[in-house]
Amino acid sequence: MKVGIIGSGGREHAICQSIKKSKKVRKIFCFPGNAGTDEIAENVSLELENFEIIKNFILKKGIDLVIVGPEKPLVDGLVDYLEKFKIKVFGPNKIASQLEGSKIFTKLLCKKYNIPTANFGIFKNKHDSKKFINQNNFPIVIKADNLASGKGVYICNNKIEAEMAIEEIFDGKFGKAENILIEEFLNGEEMSFFTIHDGDLFKTFDTAQDHKRVGEGDTGKNTGGMGAYSPSRLINKNLEKKIIDKIIKPTLKGLAEVNSEYKGFLYTGLMIIKNEPYLIEYNVRMGDPECQTIIPKLKTDLIDIILACCEKKLNKIDIQWFNKKSLCVVLCSKGYPDNFKKKVEINNLDKIKLNSNDFLFHAGTSKNDGKILATGGRVLNLVSLSEDFSSSKKKIIDNLEKLRWSGGFYRRDIGYRVID
Repeated sequence: MKVGIIGSGGREHAICQSIKKSKKVRKIFCFPGNAGTDEIAENVSLELENFEIIKNFILKKGIDLVIVGPEKPLVDGLVDYLEKFKIKVFGPNKIASQLEGSKIFTKLLCKKYNIPTANFGIFKNKHDSKKFINQNNFPIVIKADNLASGKGVYICNNKIEAEMAIEEIFDGKFGKAENILIEEFLNGEEMSFFTIHDGDLFKTFDTAQDHKRVGEGDTGKNTGGMGAYSPSRLINKNLEKKIIDKIIKPTLKGLAEVNSEYKGFLYTGLMIIKNEPYLIEYNVRMGDPECQTIIPKLKTDLIDIILACCEKKLNKIDIQWFNKKSLCVVLCSKGYPDNFKKKVEINNLDKIKLNSNDFLFHAGTSKNDGKILATGGRVLNLVSLSEDFSSSKKKIIDNLEKLRWSGGFYRRDIGYRVID
């Protein structure tokens, strides 16, 4: 079969590499892909905002299955559009994608269905927002309502930081802002909990811990993710049951009441406090870099799982995993998450040595005249599977030191909570 993957990040490279192993797949197209996917698939430069162009290409090439990686095409309704033309596509529809597209949509759903989450307020202008923060204790959390590539969240320790966050959001740093969300600060430990859905039922799809802050010790600005490890050290059977019963199931009930099912990956971002889960956010796709961390552990054919979801036959699939610890470190362009240079050549990639349990996934890269160039803030993802996290991390750091890329940086403390 022919498969199309929409996206250009490390997540899409990981998915591409996984389905390349399937005996069912004979051709992969990536829209637009990156320098990594270019080695194993055909990269196609298409306007992702132009659904008709995407549809015409899919029909012309006889693509049998489309996998949507990033959030924006999902929130914009690409799945709904393609399904009108009987194209098989894996991902949630436009209504269900509001779980990520609007933080306020999700918060109101939490309130209606008693889903545990931080207390919150919704504000439409700077004046009311600033008045509210003057009446509250710090720290507080301020969020842009719309998509912000993982960067629209501010943890503010004082009034000055909070007012700056309000100004930046309403001034359009993350696009037009009609609303702002201000939440209480939950003091616990974060966990990423993944499920996969076919519209009728769902199955769990492993756990991870993401490191969002740019600086070591989880300090500095929020990013799209500096690294991750899987499984989370927090997961246990009791906690998993609470997450499913108190958060996942009520959310699906809420979607059903607005005539929407859920098909695709669902990322549930949680704060765990004394073995109790609180919803921080939903992502309507695999997280990045959690996807790169989790997918290599998958023993079952990913294509079989995705096809089962598209055909509402997930109950017939037994999802199996390799019993390994996985750790991922993200190599970023200097200056990220602020300004950084683009089209900087990455040298010494041939110095990286990978065995069967080591993986190199490209993110913000492109190929030009045989050279690999950094074109994004997050550039490469190095992943390693081992019996323990310490061994995984050592192999990754050894390879990064061999690379010696002067145009980038990385955190050396990924997984510090699970490594002595």
